[in-house]
Amino acid sequence: MASLLAERLHRESDLSEREIEHIHMLLGDWQLLSDLSFADLVLWVLMRDGAWRAVAHVRPNTGQMVFFEDIVGQQAVGDRARLLERARTEVAVLRRGGPILDHDHAIREEAVPLRAGDQVAAIVTRHTNLTALRTPSRLELSYQGLAAALVRMIAAGEWPSPSAPTGVRRGAPRVSDGVVHLGVDGVTLYASPNAMSAIHRLGHDGDIIGEALATVLANALRDEAPVDEALAMVAMGRAAWRADVTTRSAAVAMRAIPLTEAGERVGALILLRDVTELRRRESELLSKEATIREIHHRVKNNLQTVAALLRLQARRLPEGGGREALLEAVRRVGTIATVHETLSHGFDETVDFDEIARRGLQAIVEVATTDVPIASELTGSFGRLRAEDAMPLALIISELVQNAVEHGLAESGGGTVRVEVVREPHEEADGDVLQVAISDDGTGIPPGFRPGKAGLGTQIVNSLVQGLRGSIRWEDVEPHGTRVRFFARLRPLDQTP
Repeated sequence: MASLLAERLHRESDLSEREIEHIHMLLGDWQLLSDLSFADLVLWVLMRDGAWRAVAHVRPNTGQMVFFEDIVGQQAVGDRARLLERARTEVAVLRRGGPILDHDHAIREEAVPLRAGDQVAAIVTRHTNLTALRTPSRLELSYQGLAAALVRMIAAGEWPSPSAPTGVRRGAPRVSDGVVHLGVDGVTLYASPNAMSAIHRLGHDGDIIGEALATVLANALRDEAPVDEALAMVAMGRAAWRADVTTRSAAVAMRAIPLTEAGERVGALILLRDVTELRRRESELLSKEATIREIHHRVKNNLQTVAALLRLQARRLPEGGGREALLEAVRRVGTIATVHETLSHGFDETVDFDEIARRGLQAIVEVATTDVPIASELTGSFGRLRAEDAMPLALIISELVQNAVEHGLAESGGGTVRVEVVREPHEEADGDVLQVAISDDGTGIPPGFRPGKAGLGTQIVNSLVQGLRGSIRWEDVEPHGTRVRFFARLRPLDQTP
């Protein structure tokens, strides 16, 4: 969405790259201002045709909304257009003379210039439903005071800051999670009920009003380790950053927004969120992922041990069918081990199959090249595959390439084996369709060849292709050679096993 807005602003306005980036920074964080203001916010931009147009709109999560319909794309006219123009030229926060009646609701409207350097990039309007207001509570008064401070910072070009993290990160605290207002010395002036609950869960028993938040947290963290190195700066409100506070009883995410006047820090807004359950689930997920990776690593090691034992056994046998069968088994076990090795390095049950295909192709060709000159080519991309598809696909490609090298190219004195891949979305079902062609310029298909009654390798390939809900066929290549085509229906990457 951000890129679409940027494209529109480049196309329809005279805003510079810096001004457009400043607008994006505000949009990444203006839900915070909307919630503190209990008001809808609308962003207006002066277009090349001289009209002010709404390009973004956000509603509060803390109170009644004003605009039930989305007004993005509307043009400001009449008194609103004049208010926007005055706010731009005067670079000042302005309010319309009196409430506006809209569907029996009294609406207060303010215009706030969004200053980017020396220029006004846009105008933000705040729309507050006065009909829904009652005698404000201490929480509402505190929130509105913090919102007024942020509004002044927007008009002065002091917020949002390029160095500050926005509110979109996973687990980031929001206004409804908890708000603390700090003075310039880090002493708590106000704490919302949810913020108090979060701090109590950390292990602090008393009130925090009049106490330095950093001291309160330090006492709660006594004998706890490790401690987030950014915590001191965040708890004092001196840096626009985030930190986590973790004790034996709870985990709380914190975010600080320094409040400034004329460039001087006058206090800070601290957002807190109890993320105990979220961090516990993340820890469990990381533990499970580590366990799965360790399992794949051990399976790979065990398969390599099996392959080594089969190789030793093969060396004890005389030349002939038995020895060749064991060596074929070694290759197949090694192919499966390669997939498990790749899975052991990932964070989910999917693999980048291009790397597996390249390694397998190179290994077979290197062994065969000791007898005859053989080259290989891989075109197209397999992409990421689920483990359930990667295992049989690796075996299919290994068998077909080995067959092309052993029976097609070795008998003709060498040549090239080519693997061509096309992956496309399936028109009627979830997942993609994979089309693979493996060809060589060798001797071609032997007379009387029938896939259903061929050797073990061909029977394995037929069975695995059927398991992938696909089909396979062999064909001659002019002037000489063989091409094997098969397709497979892949499982969606996000499919639950």
